[in-house]
Amino acid sequence: MLQNLKKGLSMRKYLLSLIITLAFALALSLPSKASGEININIGINAPMPGVVISSPPALIVIPGTYIYFIPDLDDDILFYHGYWYRPYKGRWHRAGGYNGPWVSISVSRVPGVLINLSPGFREAPHGHERIPWGQLKKSWKGWEEEKHWEKAEKKWHKEENKEHKGKGKGKHWDD
Repeated sequence: MLQNLKKGLSMRKYLLSLIITLAFALALSLPSKASGEININIGINAPMPGVVISSPPALIVIPGTYIYFIPDLDDDILFYHGYWYRPYKGRWHRAGGYNGPWVSISVSRVPGVLINLSPGFREAPHGHERIPWGQLKKSWKGWEEEKHWEKAEKKWHKEENKEHKGKGKGKHWDD
């Protein structure tokens, strides 16, 4: 009889601990007031209108940068450090190719030089020739490493000064 009493107490302890464990697990699984909030965001994610570029574009370097743009488009499509960027309706998009596919990116992932680009960047000065995409694709990294555009800028300024000096016009770059 003593053994039956011991088994009964042990069974009660077991059941009591089981009930407490289940109650604790249930309490943890129920949402608290703080986590019971419901957020519903509804947005119409209208796709960005595509710009189809039928053949590899020619680009122009923006003076003082290593950013290139397609001058024959009304849309701003920029090439920088191996990616294509496109601002559209307050958002930025990035692609691996000039025809996309475009992916929306947060402003924090857009290089600062693109965000701080002067609105008049399309007004390329004399001497900035169009660069065929194939040539730019092969050369952009090397040009950055060897400071190609800084050297080209100096050359253009010298040529411009020679033209102005020859015509006897006003102030010169080197003055």
